[in-house]
Amino acid sequence: MPSKVLLRTASAVTGALALAVSLTACGGASTAAAGKDGGGEKVVTVYSADGLKSEKGDGWYDKVFADFTKKTGIEVKLVEGGSGELVARAAREKTNTQADVIVTLPPFIQQADGKGLLQAYKPQGSDKVNGGDKAADGKWTSVVNNYFGFVYNKKELTQAPRTWEELLDAKYKGKLQYSTPGVAGDGTAVLIKAMHDFGGKEPANEYLKKLQANNVGPSSSTSKLAPKTDKGELLVANGDVQMNYAQSKSMPNLGIWFPAKDGGKPTTFALPYAAGLVDKAPHGENGKKLLDFLLGEDAQKLVSEVGGGFPARTDVKPTDANAVELTKIMTGVEVFEPDWADIDKNLSAYVDAWKSATGS
Repeated sequence: MPSKVLLRTASAVTGALALAVSLTACGGASTAAAGKDGGGEKVVTVYSADGLKSEKGDGWYDKVFADFTKKTGIEVKLVEGGSGELVARAAREKTNTQADVIVTLPPFIQQADGKGLLQAYKPQGSDKVNGGDKAADGKWTSVVNNYFGFVYNKKELTQAPRTWEELLDAKYKGKLQYSTPGVAGDGTAVLIKAMHDFGGKEPANEYLKKLQANNVGPSSSTSKLAPKTDKGELLVANGDVQMNYAQSKSMPNLGIWFPAKDGGKPTTFALPYAAGLVDKAPHGENGKKLLDFLLGEDAQKLVSEVGGGFPARTDVKPTDANAVELTKIMTGVEVFEPDWADIDKNLSAYVDAWKSATGS
């Protein structure tokens, strides 16, 4: 059954920002019930999709978490990975909860909710977030807005590819890679966009089957693909605007582009980094304080300036140089809204169909 992916089209004027965290081991048993902090520990553990933490220590997470700790005395422990693998990890730990906050891309935040991993909490400032970027029942809210995109090597390619069909050219054989649908949020986004642009599951998989001839192979993490593209190991890879724009500051050969179907316009869709308070979080009160802080005006103003992305709050309108450049990147790109309810319901079937088509 074709996916009902496209609901509406709009001009890309607002944006999104992504988040990321470094992979650390979080052992030990949960010591508290939901909403209470075991032993009054001054710590909060975040499971997050990668993209907002910089290797140089100057990313949005680096800045806002340091500010949060300075203000509250609460240490932030970060666990980074693909959206799907982090939700799976949290689900495995359900009887011995380790995470306090989960931050993932759609449809994995909906998946986390469906697995009973989240509890309702509406952070301060969430009333300034668009209705489509948060759950009505308070189970999750976007903290940074972001958009799906691709990257290319500006040194090896004189201009960005324009269409999906161009990527079938033999010059991309072994020089193209996208992260794994069902595991990585951005990899799942490749499948969602292809279903939109090609008009459904079957034609999308017909195309992706052909593309497999040029694809290097699976990758659980999208963030690892940009450095390979900058070095010329890859010519093209998938990504998202916030993460790749932030990476481009230290990767001069990295360019951002948006595929179009032959004869069509370049399109994208919002991939907000959505955060939820974990059910039975061992440090739930600290998790609430962190969510309040992430949606505070000061943190939101740093989203573009430090993180290279778009604020989740509609009343925060940055004018820094990054914000201006991000607006240029999004100019002329049409934004569609996926049917997230359909994707959440049928994601396993869509991923299985992709695996069958590509032999992955």
